[in-house]
Amino acid sequence: MMARFVTAGGIEVPAVSAVQMREVDRVAVEETGLSLLQMMENAGRTLALDVLEYLGEAWRSAQVVVLAGTGGNGGGGICAARHLVNRGVDVRLCFSDAQHLGEISALQRRIFAHAGGQEAAPDGLFDLRPALIVDAVLGYSLQGAPRMSASALIQWANASGIPIVALDVPSGVDATTGATPGDFVRATRTLALALPKTGLITPAAGELALADLGIPAATFRRVGLSYHAPFGTRFRIPLIREA
Repeated sequence: MMARFVTAGGIEVPAVSAVQMREVDRVAVEETGLSLLQMMENAGRTLALDVLEYLGEAWRSAQVVVLAGTGGNGGGGICAARHLVNRGVDVRLCFSDAQHLGEISALQRRIFAHAGGQEAAPDGLFDLRPALIVDAVLGYSLQGAPRMSASALIQWANASGIPIVALDVPSGVDATTGATPGDFVRATRTLALALPKTGLITPAAGELALADLGIPAATFRRVGLSYHAPFGTRFRIPLIREA
């Protein structure tokens, strides 16, 4: 099934495989001059905005649990958690593997701690009753079925019955095909980063939105994509999937 994604105004946004997105990221960093930290900050801030708008007027009293993995997707989730804490939201940050965070994600964790953020152990999640769960465990680099602690976090999130906002792709969903080789998050909505991934054709992604990471149009064209910025005056827009 071919994935087609359009904005509310009917502008088609090119969808990419995991391999294509990896090349976009490479060109953005090595040739365009963006840093991973810059793009992560844009992702995290936009995710925080998405969470606040989803919660609506209840955001001041709501508890939010952010589930974070060890890589870049987790780093974006940690960044979002910090922005929420800075606004007074009761956030609990839970890692799939806190001992093996990547360098930038570890930096985001330190900043989160300085913001006064609280962490929760995986076995402590069952005592929480959040209004919303943020899934930032696994990103587009998923290889095979989620393992061990990542799988346990996915199972907890699905069993909770609480709305889930996923970052880029729901954890456990193959970003290219939409296949689910093991446990996978059933998201209420997914905030795709830069471009939608072809695997987001799956209903497991829920409603879709698209975040601007600040990547210039020339970078997308450099990797052979027909791209025209769809954001207008906004940095996050709704996205519609069409089969």
